[in-house]
Amino acid sequence: MPTSVVDPMPETTVRPDFARAAALGVDGADIIGSLRLFIAGNTASTFEDRGEQYDVVVRGPERFRSHIEALAMLSVPSRTLGSVPLSDVVVIDAGTGPAQINRLSRMRQVAITSNLAPGGKENEVMAALGKIVAAQKLPPGYKAEPFGRSRESAKVGAAFAFAFFLAFVFMYLVLAAQFESWVHPLTILICLPLTVPFALMAVILFGIQLDMFSMLGLLVLFGVVKKNSILQIDQSNQLRATGMPRFEAIMEANRSRLRPILMTTVAFVAGMLPLVFSHGIGSGFSKSMASIVVGGQTLSLLLTLLATPVFYSLFDDAGLAVKRVLGQLFPRQVIDRGEQEVLAASSSRTNEG
Repeated sequence: MPTSVVDPMPETTVRPDFARAAALGVDGADIIGSLRLFIAGNTASTFEDRGEQYDVVVRGPERFRSHIEALAMLSVPSRTLGSVPLSDVVVIDAGTGPAQINRLSRMRQVAITSNLAPGGKENEVMAALGKIVAAQKLPPGYKAEPFGRSRESAKVGAAFAFAFFLAFVFMYLVLAAQFESWVHPLTILICLPLTVPFALMAVILFGIQLDMFSMLGLLVLFGVVKKNSILQIDQSNQLRATGMPRFEAIMEANRSRLRPILMTTVAFVAGMLPLVFSHGIGSGFSKSMASIVVGGQTLSLLLTLLATPVFYSLFDDAGLAVKRVLGQLFPRQVIDRGEQEVLAASSSRTNEG
């Protein structure tokens, strides 16, 4: 049985005829809404499948929306006539134009999105794209800039540098108030930069990216390492307050605090292991944070345990040397008030005699 075939619709533009639409009682918003529903579609609902959420889009079948004749028969609501054909209120011209116009900061934009290949790194991709855009030599009025996650990744370096600076400042002030010393906080915080190379080794070992979540893991790692140093130094100060020599106090503090340090470290690392080996939805974010904590803490544990007492001894010697120098530069004048009173009384008796 023969069937008629309608030629596909060429590149076409549809312009509302507002004067004719007003005469027929058709609102311009109804024309645009009908076209958008028929051509682009409208999200009517959503459904989930294996943890992923998908939109349910309702729009006209492609065999109708892809032909001028079928598009002309689309009806639009009218306040006076009920409904009228679309062809009565629009002008259909052959031409080209964008299917959708997106804007950012009142400027037209064209978004280019992509997914990273397995093993790819976002910072390397962004650097390569920057070189490609620079080679295009865009004319005035055109520019390329990242958006979404890529834009936030470009900001994360400076933001976390400022966060690390504030973290060190506040930790130093709190520790200075706790130990009533300006030297012991330096002994504790000097061990934190020693963990950074081991944290970077963990990034390479687990094959993760150095992103915002791994930076959060680095902050957590600093907190754990700082806690170990506090235990050692606090115990050393307590033993020295009882009259024990410095070397014996350091050795005894390391011996007595080794067990609680190992217990808390092993418990903390064991609690992070499920996140490291997780493969569920959103596991990539938690894996980045947990991997840098587990790898950095495990690899740097021995170094920090040995470095803390060494720095404690060195800074203690430096503090004593500074006190001696200041004492020589600004000597204190000790006044014996009892001796002055005796001399005054003796001189008064001599005058009376």
